[in-house]
Amino acid sequence: MRETTYKLLLVEDDETLGYLLSEYLKMNQFSVVWTPTAADALRKLKEDHFDLAILDVMLPDSDGFAVANQLKEYQPELPFMFLTARSLKVDVLKGFAAGAVDYLKKPIDEEELVVRIKTLLDRLVPDQTTKASNQYPLGNYVLFPKKQELHYNDSHQKLTKRETLILTMLVQHKNELCSYQQILTSIWGKNDYFNKKSLNVFISKLRKRLEKDELVAIENVHNSGFILSEIED
Repeated sequence: MRETTYKLLLVEDDETLGYLLSEYLKMNQFSVVWTPTAADALRKLKEDHFDLAILDVMLPDSDGFAVANQLKEYQPELPFMFLTARSLKVDVLKGFAAGAVDYLKKPIDEEELVVRIKTLLDRLVPDQTTKASNQYPLGNYVLFPKKQELHYNDSHQKLTKRETLILTMLVQHKNELCSYQQILTSIWGKNDYFNKKSLNVFISKLRKRLEKDELVAIENVHNSGFILSEIED
């Protein structure tokens, strides 16, 4: 794990479990903000930045699915996972359809939870230096997400918002598979046939934008998703 301390938002209404989990996570070098209600969770999302949100589904003033949908408005790139006693298949599918990166069922072993969180965050959260500079090197290209620009030597291309979101996700998972579900639920909010067709169109556009560097390519993995590969000289 990197030296950077990950900051977690834990939304859990059971006071005993919330306290125990937050203390255990702090013992494992996480920074944790614990809240028992949906309203307070949304307020904290407006005020602060987090690396991961851990959501209970059953909350006194709302539910975790609703929080997940509103979370996207405040911090659209924030990954979230569910930790809940709701274990029916329909709930699990609803959780992943909402864009969750994991769905864990209570009771869960604290050590397993820590391992899962570390594994997810090391894969999903970009390096702190990259985040601070707000740029992503990619072969001879450099992506500037906030400016929605892709630079190549002294020239640059202006990207659309959706092109920027897709390419940023692919760069953050460089040389790893980005599944259709992961991309579509995160950017379109829904994984369906029509959005998948739209995604394929955007991938074709991005391939053309990256064609100047033969060491960079967006590869299609049949029926699974895409891999942004970068071959080192």
